[in-house]
Amino acid sequence: MISQIVLTVIILIAIVCLLIFTEIMYRRLELKSEITRKFAHFTATLSTIVFPYIFNSHWYVLVLASFFFVILFVSRHGTQLGSIHKINRKSVGSYVLPVAVYLTFLVSFLLKNKILYILPILILAICDPMAGILGMNFKRNNKLINLLGHTLRKTVLGSLAFLVSSFVISVLALYMYSGIFNLKNFLLALGIGVVTTLTEMLSRKGWDNLLIPLSAQLLLVLFL
Repeated sequence: MISQIVLTVIILIAIVCLLIFTEIMYRRLELKSEITRKFAHFTATLSTIVFPYIFNSHWYVLVLASFFFVILFVSRHGTQLGSIHKINRKSVGSYVLPVAVYLTFLVSFLLKNKILYILPILILAICDPMAGILGMNFKRNNKLINLLGHTLRKTVLGSLAFLVSSFVISVLALYMYSGIFNLKNFLLALGIGVVTTLTEMLSRKGWDNLLIPLSAQLLLVLFL
């Protein structure tokens, strides 16, 4: 139990250091907050991949998630953490991210299957920032998506990048999990890619940080 507590404290300190480092980059290098925000999202989320291997209880993850939820929620209207919050749109994405990590971990823990956590979190960590960065930085021939007469704030290139990367990650993760590559895994990976892409495309105000991993996890629970 002591080692679990020590690991929790180490991870807490490490992510605090990441937030400080991101803030320094934002202020000293004058990077756009969208870039530093995506960097923090990618690094922090990817670092949680080890949780199923180091924690034997969801309570430790709850402590970590609660701590960072409070920090990010309280700081959203202050002058601190401009690297995370200073964007030209309303978004709850930063502080629902810890919630997403905990809920995804909780389901995986209760069902005793690590892939239910690892695959959704990989998609959230990698695909979401990739789609955002490509969508923001490649403007030429990169149109906004128009769906049923409604113009979304998502670009064709960004959503395509999300779809391809989500599918590839799912294929590799399912192969490593089962040791085989068959039609079932292929179709499940394709389904996860399509569903998570649509979730990211249709979600607003940062709720995709919560809905992406939960939608991927739901498909895994139903069809794995």
